[in-house]
Amino acid sequence: MVNSPLAHDLLWGMAPAHLPADAPAWAVESLAAGQPVVVRRALCDEGVVAVGVRGVWREQRLAAFMPMDSVQRRVSPEALCQVDSPRDLPAMHALKQLRPMLTDCGWGWGVSGSAGFELASGFKAMHAGSDLDLILRTPQRMTRNQARKLVALFDQAVCRVDMQLQTPFGAVALREWASGSARVLLKNAQQAELVTDPWNPQEQAA
Repeated sequence: MVNSPLAHDLLWGMAPAHLPADAPAWAVESLAAGQPVVVRRALCDEGVVAVGVRGVWREQRLAAFMPMDSVQRRVSPEALCQVDSPRDLPAMHALKQLRPMLTDCGWGWGVSGSAGFELASGFKAMHAGSDLDLILRTPQRMTRNQARKLVALFDQAVCRVDMQLQTPFGAVALREWASGSARVLLKNAQQAELVTDPWNPQEQAA
């Protein structure tokens, strides 16, 4: 049993029996093989956590709910920062390239998406065209200029790098925050809304 899973955490212990009766066969097969599920942002009843089941193909994603008392293991994106893969893929080259800078940046960071799933579970999820998905824990406000510097660094990597900034009020895409848009999309369990400041979402644009 673990407490308070966060979005992007990977959880083990969900069984095919926890899926709805009309769940697709690929989802049943994924859980039967022992694959983890990924925590997603959604409102749910007490005692369960909102998760996503991954299939082999990109379009194979199923939103589901996992009983908290069935969680056997939890791996956070941060736990994968120093994990390497023997696979010769652009996303892994990009991770090795960016790791020293991210480790020294002063913010907590982690690996999510297909790279995080494969690094944590050993199940193949990446391919040659896979992006590298990262998260950055930003309890304090990141300036637009800081965001632009990160994007410029990521644009030098050997594959596309996408990062989500995890604020106390939800998540915002780094590239969107760096873009200079007057309002950006902030996602949390309740909703996705356009805000002027992801660290102070009550301050709306006029």
